Amino acid sequence: MSAHYDYLIVGAGLFGAVFAREAAARGKKVLVIDRRDHIAGNVYTEKIEGIQVHTYGAHIFHTNSREVWDYVNSFAVFNRFTNSPVANYRGELYSLPFNMYTFNRMWGVVTPEEAAAKIAEQREAAGITEPRNLEEQAISLVGTDIYEKLIKGYTEKQWGRPCSELPAFIIRRLPVRLTFDNNYFNALYQGIPVGGYTGMVGRMLDAADLPGSIEVRCGVDYLGDRDALAASADRVLYTGAVDEYYGYALGALEYRSVRFETEVLDMPNFQGNAAVNYTDGETPWTRIIEHKWFEFGRDGEGRELPKTVISREYSSEWKPGIEPYYPVNDEKNGKLYAKYRELAEKEAGVIFGGRLGEYRYYDMDQVIAAALLAARGELG
Repeated sequence: MSAHYDYLIVGAGLFGAVFAREAAARGKKVLVIDRRDHIAGNVYTEKIEGIQVHTYGAHIFHTNSREVWDYVNSFAVFNRFTNSPVANYRGELYSLPFNMYTFNRMWGVVTPEEAAAKIAEQREAAGITEPRNLEEQAISLVGTDIYEKLIKGYTEKQWGRPCSELPAFIIRRLPVRLTFDNNYFNALYQGIPVGGYTGMVGRMLDAADLPGSIEVRCGVDYLGDRDALAASADRVLYTGAVDEYYGYALGALEYRSVRFETEVLDMPNFQGNAAVNYTDGETPWTRIIEHKWFEFGRDGEGRELPKTVISREYSSEWKPGIEPYYPVNDEKNGKLYAKYRELAEKEAGVIFGGRLGEYRYYDMDQVIAAALLAARGELG
């Protein structure tokens, strides 16, 4: 490679794109590479039958940070989409998040007082005072009936482990409301970029108006040609899996992965909602996404779309060669990651960042906030 760069950024997802943008804004020369054939990482969207399809699963942007909201809105116009998923338990439909609609459907209660009393009754019957695992935490939040119908099967499919073996913190942020509010996220700002996330990330990586420069190359595997690529820049930002970076020398960290079956249907409406979770243990998929409803069933010109695109999601254990999605943040993996982090902190000239580089679950707004913080710490 003849050109030389101030920064080589490995990964063209949100973390890498934000850091690249901030570096170029400070006059730096940046090369961004990605082993996939496209930018935007897991938030990548592609247009199929006039519909912006979330190729790697549904991504609804939500945040309480005005700084982050203003930042993303400088690269895209966001629509007013509100996440209001539905739970399907063997043909019975329930509202998610758990709210008064859910409690009425489950128990026939009408008032918040009745719902709270029912939850308290079931919590006391289960004898839970200090929840030790996800199962006990869920029952303490919403009672036994809702746990058995709407949490247990879905969660065990999602994580591939019994709820009694999963840490309680996974479900602590589950929204439970004694109101009729169907908005899943407790966030001040929420929506989806009009025209999809790929366009938004593309604008982040367009440095035409900046003092520095950004070059993007897709289909480039950093670990396959590490020495030559690393030598092309003064500093490297690595957003891939930290254990893969070290060749799994200390052992492989555990992840959950997701497989998608996407199909175009010759009908205008398959399920009437963007997301329907299948909460029984027998249905093999965890949920079905109907992508057109992220943009209210219309194209960019406001026209109704005659076809629809759905994606069935199947959760699976990760193994090398497939995409890791969710870190398994239990005690065993936490200890192993701490050892990798020690190695990473001593790695001269390399910054590790993002969901895989830091082995932690990030919402999109958290990724952006972390990338901005990393850029300020590195670049001033």
